[in-house]
Amino acid sequence: MVTKTDLCSYTENKIYPGKGRRFIAKDGRLFFFISHKARSMYHQKIKAVKLTWTLAWRRFNKKIRVDELAKKRTRKTTRVQKAVVGMSLDDIKRKKAETREERDKKHDSALQEVKARKVKEMQAKKAEKAKIAKVSQPKNAAPKVKTTGPKGAKK
Repeated sequence: MVTKTDLCSYTENKIYPGKGRRFIAKDGRLFFFISHKARSMYHQKIKAVKLTWTLAWRRFNKKIRVDELAKKRTRKTTRVQKAVVGMSLDDIKRKKAETREERDKKHDSALQEVKARKVKEMQAKKAEKAKIAKVSQPKNAAPKVKTTGPKGAKK
């Protein structure tokens, strides 16, 4: 047969039936005290952690093995990769998997493409200038020669 026991609110010891005192505070909280000594200390507002004969002191000073009461579970941290703005997760993984040679080849091809584009732009500008120069100069126009009249002549 199992006997119903309460825990002392101050010392945290088991209180068996027929022993101890019950105290109900003004706010309605219920306290059980194992002895007059525990009740008196509680009402004097003496902290249980300061007294060596309480379980609170034993727990605070690591006299009780706490790991038996509640074993902490450790979680292994997992790394999560997320997409960056302007780049999807697949692109990031592909770039990570690239070798140095592949990266160099892509870089060289990109440089050649940029150079070719610049050369085309320069040629287009030269052609445009030549076209403008042809349009502005008439075909049969003789160079203008300045003719000056006699000195002091009025126009």
